[in-house]
Amino acid sequence: MHAAQGVADAAKLKMGGVDMLVNNAGILDFVQFAQQDPQRIAQMIQVNLTVPLQLTRALLPDFIARNSGQIVNIGSIFGSIGFPHYASYSATKFAMRGFSQALRRELAGHDIAITYVAPRAVKTPINDAIATEMFKATGTNLDEPEFVAEKILQAIARGNRDSYIGQPESFFAWLNGFLPSLVSLGLKKQTEIARPYASRTQTTPK
Repeated sequence: MHAAQGVADAAKLKMGGVDMLVNNAGILDFVQFAQQDPQRIAQMIQVNLTVPLQLTRALLPDFIARNSGQIVNIGSIFGSIGFPHYASYSATKFAMRGFSQALRRELAGHDIAITYVAPRAVKTPINDAIATEMFKATGTNLDEPEFVAEKILQAIARGNRDSYIGQPESFFAWLNGFLPSLVSLGLKKQTEIARPYASRTQTTPK
């Protein structure tokens, strides 16, 4: 049995059923991609993408059988804007956004909500000290976790399809779909400022 199926079965047994799945686990690195440890890349894909897909797959047959339920995928603005020095993380969040969109279309006709929420940078320990210094140097907006949690709860309650948190980042996410070269130009100065902070050698994760 796949590990995700075991988790799903245990949750159903303990709670008598599952009505909602929130895929929120995630890890990230602020690093130049050429310096990122290959094992860390694999770990990031596993945590950020493979596990959410497998958990969704494990629970979806029950949702379909009952014709009810909600799947909430917590993505990122980086799932719409490929952000420099976050290449692997951006890739996993682009994938989660695409997965949410594809599954929503696949389940058309079912009363199952697929909600994708994309926060901008959040003030949590997922960002290490160097990343935090970079945010200050570049003037990057950081939201308090309580604010983001409230926005996520609102999106869930409303059954939103897509919810993007924070301006002007949400606007740039939209713009990147039409004029990516313009967004690249806008990020050029910020990228130059961030580059020295991102230059580091990672150790192999344990």
